[in-house]
Amino acid sequence: MNKAEEIKKQKQYIQKIIEINQNQALKYSVLTMGCQLNENDSEKLCGMLEQMGYERTENQKEADVVLLNTCCVRENAEDRLFGKLGELKRLKEEKGIIIAIGGCMMQEKHITDKIKESYPFVDILFGTHTLHKFPQNLYQALKEKKKQEDIIDIEGEIYEGLPIKRSSKIKASVTIMNGCNNFCSYCIVPYVRGRERSRQPKDIIDEIKDLAKQGYQEITLLGQNVNSYLRVEKEKGLEFEPYEGVNSFATLLKAIHKIEGIERIRFVSPHPKDFTDDVIDAIATCDKVCKLVHLPLQSGNTKVLKEMNRKYTKEQYLALVEKMQKRIPNLTLSTDIIVGFPGETEEEFEDTLDVVGKVKFEQVYMFLYSRRVGTPGDKMENQIPEEKKHNRFNRLKALVESQIQENNQKYVGTIQKVLVEGESKNNKDLLTGRTDSNKVVIFEGSKELIGTMQYFRIV
Repeated sequence: MNKAEEIKKQKQYIQKIIEINQNQALKYSVLTMGCQLNENDSEKLCGMLEQMGYERTENQKEADVVLLNTCCVRENAEDRLFGKLGELKRLKEEKGIIIAIGGCMMQEKHITDKIKESYPFVDILFGTHTLHKFPQNLYQALKEKKKQEDIIDIEGEIYEGLPIKRSSKIKASVTIMNGCNNFCSYCIVPYVRGRERSRQPKDIIDEIKDLAKQGYQEITLLGQNVNSYLRVEKEKGLEFEPYEGVNSFATLLKAIHKIEGIERIRFVSPHPKDFTDDVIDAIATCDKVCKLVHLPLQSGNTKVLKEMNRKYTKEQYLALVEKMQKRIPNLTLSTDIIVGFPGETEEEFEDTLDVVGKVKFEQVYMFLYSRRVGTPGDKMENQIPEEKKHNRFNRLKALVESQIQENNQKYVGTIQKVLVEGESKNNKDLLTGRTDSNKVVIFEGSKELIGTMQYFRIV
């Protein structure tokens, strides 16, 4: 069965569920754990459920279907999942809700084995490669009252034409590729999301043009290694359909830049080794591409980077930063850093502090190293004690926080272009929006400004 036929089949299952649930006011709840790719997957699952006639609720006690979309990057995600299942057991006993679990964690056999053994009341388990079959799995769980397990180990196809219910009417995420070929030694993602597969240029451009017609102004391009878009296809001689000159990540940025109505383009998450000159030039010359660039560091020490299989040195990273600063006007940088990788010495950690001190990142996402079953890092000796990890984390946090005031001071007195996103979370009488560099701006204003671009002087 080809991909178009598979989507047609799933639409038939959506219709069957509508017939089963006829004249019932049913609700669903979705809890998303993890990255923006997980968020994007959840929007597709919400789109399917709403086409089936379910209405979303944030209160799980009201829900007839509870969906958990899992992440396995960090160890505490497992604790959160099993804690949530403990809470849902009572709801299952009281009102017979359907419980479905999907996402990256379902690609880990030891997790699915534990769920089947310790939480047998779960109705549906599905993996990252079978998300498109959710209507079929839900129908069979409803109709046949049988447990559904739909998980495959091979790299899944990329299915187009899935319904989607987006969480915002102003900003939208668009996945441009799935999977990863880097196999960083701390990371489980390539094992659960598979190898790199890029979407066809036409499918991406058409989706963004449609979003522009709907009034969306900001697009975030998503992928595990977003700036290697179409690299694997070219290296392996795999066919892709050229469209509007798109044959690389740089040309994709330029093509999206031309789409009328789109005012801002962001992307996550790139890899330093794939910041080629054409990508840097595209960021520099395309006004709509935000000048806040996420440049994951992970460690500032060359030996640790080699152990992590990151494929660049401390010196190469700093040279890349310098090159980008020279060529991209108003560049600001954000980064990811892992503290306490196996074998990291005090001197090696000091290298990380040195890089942070030199670059002065706009935002730093800091993580304690977390062992993941199935990764090379999990088997490494010299695991760092938790107390030492926390000590180093706190020192890094103190350094980053000491730079925040200096970074923020640069904005005072400047005029910033802000996308007005809505009411402030802390004060409904104020509005909030973000600058090109992702800084939150709070201000007084009419609700009519929501969804528009405005210029503000920062005081």
